[in-house]
Amino acid sequence: MKRISTLLVAVACMSASSAHAVEPTPNQTPKTEVIGAIKGWTGNEVLKLSLPVTKFQLKNGLTVLLVEDHSVPMVSYHTWYRVGSRDESPGVTGAAHMLEHMMFKGAKKYDGKAFDRIFHENGISNNAFTTNDYTGFYQNLPSDKLELVMDMEVDRMSALALKPEDLKSEKQVVMEERRWRVDNNPMGVVRETMMSTVFKTSAYHWPVIGYMKDIERYDSDKLRFFYSTYYVPNNAVLVLVGDFDTAKTKALIEKYYGSLEYRPLPRREYPKEKTQTVQQNATIKKDVQNDSFIVAFQSPAQSDPDMYALDLAANILGNGTSSRLHKRLVYQKQSATSTYAFNYAMKEAGVYAVGVNMKPGVDYKETLEIVYNELWKLRNAKISDLELQKAKTQTIKELVDSLKTMDGKARALAVNEIVTGTYETLFSDTAKYQAVTADDIKRVSEKYTNQTQRSIIVLEPKNKKGAANE
Repeated sequence: MKRISTLLVAVACMSASSAHAVEPTPNQTPKTEVIGAIKGWTGNEVLKLSLPVTKFQLKNGLTVLLVEDHSVPMVSYHTWYRVGSRDESPGVTGAAHMLEHMMFKGAKKYDGKAFDRIFHENGISNNAFTTNDYTGFYQNLPSDKLELVMDMEVDRMSALALKPEDLKSEKQVVMEERRWRVDNNPMGVVRETMMSTVFKTSAYHWPVIGYMKDIERYDSDKLRFFYSTYYVPNNAVLVLVGDFDTAKTKALIEKYYGSLEYRPLPRREYPKEKTQTVQQNATIKKDVQNDSFIVAFQSPAQSDPDMYALDLAANILGNGTSSRLHKRLVYQKQSATSTYAFNYAMKEAGVYAVGVNMKPGVDYKETLEIVYNELWKLRNAKISDLELQKAKTQTIKELVDSLKTMDGKARALAVNEIVTGTYETLFSDTAKYQAVTADDIKRVSEKYTNQTQRSIIVLEPKNKKGAANE
């Protein structure tokens, strides 16, 4: 479960339907022990996640999740809104991300300079992020500063300034961010191209940060409409984890947030992506030393039953130095410097992908055939019990590790509440991973990773002889 953003791509890459390559024949390699396998842990039926969550909703629709944790005198304070880049439209891409920036420029009671100064003076760290599906703001604070943060968050939820002069300067910040993350970052261009190749009609087609031409055209009225429409209590989830008394905190939340007005949300209908039926190719040429490529597929939304098996399949292919691709391409073939795989599940759909970074001077085409071969093997042969157990152990360990901190617990609760509709999904995930079988891995590989369903995004050195597009 992971994530991305262009304009220059139109110049740098070419996208087109292609004829299909011939399916590779399986490579017969001797059976070897899986490196790094941990035995027994995932077979433990008592391994269950549980947090003492108190959930309630104010009359204005604000959803609140509270978890008392007195281990240290800190609170992790998260305010997430159910709005992301999928709520934008062509011509206004990146609005959700731009608005996230403007939330730090001040409101009615606390202006922009006061906002950062007060946080710093009180030992409060804070930041925010925007994704395809949601926008999140968070602070990690000393527990005696809870009421202060509450007052500041309510101020910017209800009366954001959105001054034209602030927007003018912040647009330059976001444009520079886009140059850094995408336009001058070859792998950023690759990821942006991957999303626009896999999704043709869905709002996941455009980048979260937006296209440069759209960023340049933002004005205060456009963003104020976005703010007034989506930054309302009934579109928000407030999650607090830490050192507080639940009853007293509920009273504080009612005191500060209770007066905010409920506002009806517009009916939101998102274009559905059609099932891909023909291979898509895109080639990008940049000033890089080596070839890289991604083989990507459409995959199901978060919490879809197939998501769990695809997560494990991605783990088997590309998680760490003991994964199939790393062993075959980095250790044995020595043609690549690194490999990876992921299944990024979002609210409406997902992307399942495999990536390889080649050694300088080594052409990618033979390696691409090997990746096809590894995908073919997952579709046509059951994985061993040992490899399945290892994938479960690694995946569940990552999930459990993410819950070690107050901030991690708050993030996990918020994302599950927003993307799946209930925070309780978090507690059933381990059992669902444990229930995946070798047959499930084979079944989902057959269902989602066929040749006609794949998109190939290749990054080549600009001056490579015989490069595509020449």
